[in-house]
Amino acid sequence: MNTPLGTTEAICWLVVFSALFAAAGILYARRHNEDLDAFVTARNTQGPIATLATLLASALGAWILLSPAESATWGGMSAVIGYALGSMSPLVAMLVLGRRMRELMPHGHSLTEYLIARYGRPLYGLTLAVMVFYVFIELTAEITAISMLMTLLAPVPMGLTAVIVMGTVLLYTAVGGLQASIFTDKVQIIIIVPLLLALVAVGWHITGGPGPVSERLMQKAPHLLYLGDLAGLKAGATFFVAILLTGIFHQGSWQRVYAARSVADMQRGFLLGGLLVVPFIFLMGMFGLAWVALEPGGEASVALFAVVIPRVVPWVALAFIPLGLSLVMSSADTAISAIGSIIAVDGARLMPQASQARLLRLSRGLVLLLAIPVMIVAAQGFSVLYLFLLADLLCAAAAFPVFFGLWSRRHDGVDALLGTLAGLAAGLMMFPRPDQPMDTLLESFLLAALVPVAVTGVLRLVRRNRTEFRLESLDDSVQRF
Repeated sequence: MNTPLGTTEAICWLVVFSALFAAAGILYARRHNEDLDAFVTARNTQGPIATLATLLASALGAWILLSPAESATWGGMSAVIGYALGSMSPLVAMLVLGRRMRELMPHGHSLTEYLIARYGRPLYGLTLAVMVFYVFIELTAEITAISMLMTLLAPVPMGLTAVIVMGTVLLYTAVGGLQASIFTDKVQIIIIVPLLLALVAVGWHITGGPGPVSERLMQKAPHLLYLGDLAGLKAGATFFVAILLTGIFHQGSWQRVYAARSVADMQRGFLLGGLLVVPFIFLMGMFGLAWVALEPGGEASVALFAVVIPRVVPWVALAFIPLGLSLVMSSADTAISAIGSIIAVDGARLMPQASQARLLRLSRGLVLLLAIPVMIVAAQGFSVLYLFLLADLLCAAAAFPVFFGLWSRRHDGVDALLGTLAGLAAGLMMFPRPDQPMDTLLESFLLAALVPVAVTGVLRLVRRNRTEFRLESLDDSVQRF
């Protein structure tokens, strides 16, 4: 395959840009000596603009270069709109969930603290496993994406890219924790926004513009432009439900709930972040339609690159490296910080006599161990879509049982666990097998999300004699560092 860059040239630029991001995070961390609480939450340090910047940078991972365009190739405009609105929805949902959590647990650190205090160990253990699994899959997908991108730019081994990128992200997040992650997010968003806009401008110039693309699509695949297409609407609804119900479990978002200086700053940052995500995803999705119209060859998963890269000069292709790195690192450092915070907070619960220094070493050490299978899997270039969808199903089943307890005093661990298990069982009945088409995904997610609501209602009638939970006591259970 012809590539615009040479191997040595691409590797050198990859190392240079990665090192610059790592150096920025490390230098910032050295000037901000942190205790464990700051390492985990960066508590009450970020204003609305800073919250917006880190949320937007974290939300725009490398997947934005691949997934929206691919979704457009089989679901058209409706799928892209559903994808964009779905990506916005968990950030908007945090306006309500985040406010309520800060009201009930102002000294909290993670969602897992709420889970064990509110429902006990069974649901806590199940949900913790889901959260960690999802972050692992997300991290693997991000590293896979940048590794695939580099192979399109130059003959660079995927394993080498995975090691370089993962190593640099681990370096500054292990040193500086969430503060370093947020700082580098601010730097990376300054790179991401103009380069993405430039990519859109160059890309549409290459395609000839929306007019010619629309004309060709009307001849080849008019259903992709029709917003009323049933297949497209179903695809869009699937994306919306899956992303919403998964996103509210992401520990990275809960860290930023507590990092904001105030509830008002948190809400402004999340709202603006959600609104700004939409146009970026929509614009990137349009390249999938261009791919169908122009028929450049290649796989649908790399539709954007199939349209753009063959028609640009090397120095323009070079810009993909800092763009891809910024997208990957801003999401990967969020995932790593999320895992690190869960390890530290839950480690403190399991080892109450452990010092802060020991907990920090434990967090950093286990994150390093987690990175090994991430790099191994990412180097293979495997699709992690099915694992993503399975994690989505688990989150869909747990969503109502977990968060209903923020308001209902009568909702307890038995209700929550039984509701989650019932939703999971119902969703799995419709969940497609790996070798089957994904035609029943929406039905599977809806069953997983709605069955717990019905089960909870029935249990309310059956289990009348129950002790009401004192929501005011939640903050008393928080581990103080």
